[in-house]
Amino acid sequence: MNGSSDDERFMRLAIEKACTGVDAGQSPFGACIVKDGTVISCAHNVVLATTDITAHAEVTAIRAACRALQTIELSGGTIYSTCEPCPMCFSACHWARLSRIVFGVSIADAQRLGFNELPIAAVTMQRLGNSSTEVVSGCLRDENRALIETWLKRGQQVVY
Repeated sequence: MNGSSDDERFMRLAIEKACTGVDAGQSPFGACIVKDGTVISCAHNVVLATTDITAHAEVTAIRAACRALQTIELSGGTIYSTCEPCPMCFSACHWARLSRIVFGVSIADAQRLGFNELPIAAVTMQRLGNSSTEVVSGCLRDENRALIETWLKRGQQVVY
């Protein structure tokens, strides 16, 4: 596990955005994209609101960052995700050329909490795909896990 105080600060923005999503009836995932110390986008998962299974927080944040910067290339940027990116989200980060992925809870944690995740770790995808994207795990893991557990206790969640 790595990370810095900046990583924690930006991860808290992703957590706040995930809380906004939860309050709107979405699942408890958030992401924030930062480049050169500036927040480019923050998004929460909108799968249920959009009936779009690809509308994970990371993909939604990447779409917003690309629109904001008028480019599909986000090199030099870092994405902060409350949960380890699934294979789809990792691929989107790789294709957008994000330099870093910093995440909180692992895919294994999400699986244990009931999500239908493919158990392929981001570092495995990085290695197999020869991706230059740096992966930093476990940033504010306990806070991110508490977010999901609080969401589960509401009893109105849809786990997919």
